Amino acid sequence: MTGIFSSVIFRKFTWAGLATAAVLSVGTAGYWFIGNQRYSFVDCLYMTVITVLTIGYGEIIDMSHSPAGRIFTMFIAFAGIGTLTYILSNITAFVVEGDLTQAFRRKKMEKAVKKMKDHYIVCGIEGVGFYIVNELSETKRAYVIVDIDNKEIEKLLESFPKTIFVSGDATDSDVLLNAGIKEAKGLFAVTGDDNQNLVISLTAKELNPRLRVVARCKEIKNIEKLKKAGADSIVKTAFISGLRMASEMIRPTVVTFLDTMLRDKGKNLRIEEVPVSHLYVGKSLSELNLKKYSVVLLLAVKTKDDYIYNPSDDYIIVPDTTLIIMTTPEGRQELQGIFSHD
Repeated sequence: MTGIFSSVIFRKFTWAGLATAAVLSVGTAGYWFIGNQRYSFVDCLYMTVITVLTIGYGEIIDMSHSPAGRIFTMFIAFAGIGTLTYILSNITAFVVEGDLTQAFRRKKMEKAVKKMKDHYIVCGIEGVGFYIVNELSETKRAYVIVDIDNKEIEKLLESFPKTIFVSGDATDSDVLLNAGIKEAKGLFAVTGDDNQNLVISLTAKELNPRLRVVARCKEIKNIEKLKKAGADSIVKTAFISGLRMASEMIRPTVVTFLDTMLRDKGKNLRIEEVPVSHLYVGKSLSELNLKKYSVVLLLAVKTKDDYIYNPSDDYIIVPDTTLIIMTTPEGRQELQGIFSHD
């Protein structure tokens, strides 16, 4: 997105500006020669301007005895009027067609992206991407969307008006850089095309090797290719759909519970993870005093090698410990501010 506004201005008006400068330069030089160098630069420029603008003032440079001068004046008049007409028509189209509004809007997005850090980039917002945006928004996580289809972007903005977006092809390095990939925490490659997701994953990892990439995969045969391209996790849509349908049949109460948890706008509960700082290594869980947080339920502890489910209060924290908890977005943010701080 960097330079979008200036590039629009350049494309629309640079050539017209150069043409105007050429008309003024040729006119000024021409009148200077026609007047046998007896007139000043300002007089020659003034004569050119009033001719181009058809103001109708009297001739500053006497043309009564110079047929060639009058022909030159007609030439300057036609050239100048044509150039000004072109500029005015471009300005009218620029404003009426909404180009100016879009340029300022994109400039605003560009400034917003530059301020972001540890955000998520969603590449492809039709279908799966929409629900990813919904979850990121519900859990108060910063994100940027990238899509080449402006209509899809506008459709998403109707539901999430505060969304920051980049319009462009997510397989393009410049587009991902414009989305702040250097400072991003993760990227979703969820277009409807496995090949595009592969290229996005590869490009993203080249630009930011520390980035976590989650890719969508429709064809099983493309899983290994996506892994080699750098995707850290691959979600097979057919597999997820099948698992969901089986769960609906054999464990309907559990599915209903999870759906209710996700749809409850009031409580807005989620199962989250909170890394524990090395400052707490050697302390017990009871010393974290998690019970004082009314919206926090500890489900498990993940270590480097294993999971401990429903850990006891005297469990001793080891390096690379992550708490698996059920909480609200606000609860997660509070715990991260306390226990993930070095």
